[in-house]
Amino acid sequence: MSFENLGLCPALLKAVLEQEYTEPTPIQEQAIPLILKGHDIMASAQTGTGKTAGFTLPLLQRLSEGPRAGANQTRALVLTPTRELAAQVHDSIETYGKYLNLRSTVVFGGVKINPQMLKLRGGVEILVATPGRLLDLFQQNAIKFDQINTLILDEADRMLDMGFINDIKKILGKLPKQRQNLMFSATFSPEIQGLARGLLNDPVQISVAPMNTATELVEQNLYIVDKGRKTELLKHLIKSQDWYQALVFSRTKHGANKLVKQLEDDGIHAAAIHGNKSQAHRTKVLERFKEGKLQILVATDIAARGIDIDQLPQVVNYDLPNVPEDYVHRIGRTGRAGTTGHAISLVCGEENKMLKDIERLLKRPIERIELEGFKSSENFATAKPLVQGGRGAGGGNGQSRAPRSGAPRNGSQRGDGQRGEGQRSDAQRSSAPRSDSHRNEAPRSTTSSGNRGTYGEITPVRAADNRGSQRRGADGRGASRSASPRPYGDRGNAGAGAENRSRATSYSTASRSDSRPASSGQPQRKPAPTTTVLYRSS
Repeated sequence: MSFENLGLCPALLKAVLEQEYTEPTPIQEQAIPLILKGHDIMASAQTGTGKTAGFTLPLLQRLSEGPRAGANQTRALVLTPTRELAAQVHDSIETYGKYLNLRSTVVFGGVKINPQMLKLRGGVEILVATPGRLLDLFQQNAIKFDQINTLILDEADRMLDMGFINDIKKILGKLPKQRQNLMFSATFSPEIQGLARGLLNDPVQISVAPMNTATELVEQNLYIVDKGRKTELLKHLIKSQDWYQALVFSRTKHGANKLVKQLEDDGIHAAAIHGNKSQAHRTKVLERFKEGKLQILVATDIAARGIDIDQLPQVVNYDLPNVPEDYVHRIGRTGRAGTTGHAISLVCGEENKMLKDIERLLKRPIERIELEGFKSSENFATAKPLVQGGRGAGGGNGQSRAPRSGAPRNGSQRGDGQRGEGQRSDAQRSSAPRSDSHRNEAPRSTTSSGNRGTYGEITPVRAADNRGSQRRGADGRGASRSASPRPYGDRGNAGAGAENRSRATSYSTASRSDSRPASSGQPQRKPAPTTTVLYRSS
């Protein structure tokens, strides 16, 4: 079957032909006609089989036949879990819709919100967004949902895994009830199927391959190696097999940075992308990798669903993922669009349980390869497995699977696709000890005429100072300063602060020598209300 038989308009067929696509993939062949007829869709297909074009092409055609969106409005909303995937979907929309008079834009966190608000001011027919930034824009009245008639959830399982379920429910509650709903994903867990039952209206379920399986176009191998020799083996493979490009997955952000440094030290051109990198850096590195200017790209799972590179030859699991389904998504970065690929895993003894879970999911073992000089020195079958603290744990794994809680953050704070990278919630940040509010401050000394300062001088105290400090203490920082004052010199670097605290302690101790002790039998002055003591240097 050709694209002409799917009922697409000439403008779309022209754009598809320019991309040198002649025959639709199985998922496209089944989904496009159903979407054009207005059905709700629940589609599952292997990664790299053309799901994005499967909903982009019919969406563009349906929108081209309707009215334009009003100011601050959109007619179709596409939700994705990560920034990279959002950018990839928007690129496809622009590519296939280049001959249609339709407006589109993409919004996500990690970048300034004002330019996105300006783009939305005139309205767009298609909006691609990550859930967090979309809610930020909605709360600032930059986007309205009144005219939405199509909702698409792309990689819905990843959105739930990354803790976006609360955001998704908030968004769904604000959308018009009458709309077309499309859910596309590489995997469908029981949780996703439960969400689909509440979201989709009499959906047509499409599955072109068994769920949670890897494409047969990807050759899979693994090496059993000691943990401390993984980097050495990776370097050997890159050089001995003359890899001109490879995507390497690390479980943690720190591990990704460390691996890049080790590769660069050995003359291998490498760079990393993960949640701690700025969006500008991530975009720049991805562009260099796609253009073939970067040999090795090291990434955490945050980027696993947003990298779409034609003919990527190698994918390497430097660390196995904690969640077996992530293995499918990782190796799905190669062997795309009908091409072959190669996936290699470097497995140490503590990852034996992860490997068993992955092979159970695949329903077959992964071929082992023994390389002379790199044989593991430990008994792989009896090695103590890596302790995992639940889904996405494992000592700073790239994913944080637990749903987030608390009020949405503002646009400058929210960084979608980044939360899954071990970021603390706002509540955790505000409650975490701060260095400036938990210091061992100098004891306070009071006399009948005032408070003795750092250098023995008497500094008067005003009640107004205390009131101001209590107001400043609303955020949990100023309050601790008012309760336990410090000399002005304590503000600044830690070294200077320690020195000033030491002096303050000694002088304050000396200042107490002329005060009457509590055991002398002399009447004691009633303590004054809690006040802020302002120290003054001479």
